[in-house]
Amino acid sequence: MAVAFTFPGQGSQAVGMGKALAENFPEARAVFEEVDEALGSKLSAIMWDGPAETLTLTENAQPALMAVSMAAVRVLEARGVAIRNKVAFVAGHSLGEYSALAAAGTLQLADTARLLRIRGRAMQQAVPVGVGAMAALIGLDFATASEIAAAAAEGEVCDVANDNGAGQVVVSGNKPAVERAVEIAKARGAKRAILLPVSAPFHCALMAPAARVMDEALASVTLSAPAVPLVANVLAAPISDPQEIHRRLVEQVTSMVRWRESVAWLAGAGVGVFVELGAGKVLSGLAKRIAEGSETLTVGAPDDIDAATARLA
Repeated sequence: MAVAFTFPGQGSQAVGMGKALAENFPEARAVFEEVDEALGSKLSAIMWDGPAETLTLTENAQPALMAVSMAAVRVLEARGVAIRNKVAFVAGHSLGEYSALAAAGTLQLADTARLLRIRGRAMQQAVPVGVGAMAALIGLDFATASEIAAAAAEGEVCDVANDNGAGQVVVSGNKPAVERAVEIAKARGAKRAILLPVSAPFHCALMAPAARVMDEALASVTLSAPAVPLVANVLAAPISDPQEIHRRLVEQVTSMVRWRESVAWLAGAGVGVFVELGAGKVLSGLAKRIAEGSETLTVGAPDDIDAATARLA
């Protein structure tokens, strides 16, 4: 039964994340120190002590979540669970795609931290505060949510940003259009339709300025072929060529995260064990519902290390 490593995206952050890993494992501590050095600031202090509002800032949350994921990866590697030998594929949700590529050796840790800080700032600056919004439409299938987004646009941007599966679809775009989508979704029988507490409208056409920034930033670093294929957000299919990885990471900024299809593809390729590395358990919950009968493991705290090692080593 094949194993996939998955990496969470924004929204999974919480003050205190990664602290116990750093206190218990030198490999984890080294990751946080390297990220702090790469960014020229004590991101680890914000992660462990808050305040939450500062951690939630996109430019902090993105490298912080990656750091926790990589800390878990490095601890497992030190215990004989190496991606090259134990894992068939990697995948990450939005910024988690960068964590996946760092774990698979495509990106160096320091480069990944700097890229995610640039990405976070660029995404924040692409749209003035208050102009954009995102909303979760719960209890509707993807086709219905897509119809709602199209109907709500009315000449503005209203794109499907995340197809998370399990009846969870997120739309993104101009705030009035997203608000219209919420009302249409309620009328169409959504269990819930709510605006999300985010600072910018991610994964929609309004993010085009950020995509241009990331194209330039990615061109400044070296991308190596990953140890195992990445199932890309924009394709829901595996890629390994560094030039294509660059191209798809740029596309990802304005494109939908095809998570439901990605997990379904992995299950169809023989993956029966989904290991979520980093903060939270969001992806594990989705995997259980998308790939019924699959086994899930979460690795984000010291207690998780022994269980994961016993299962995977």
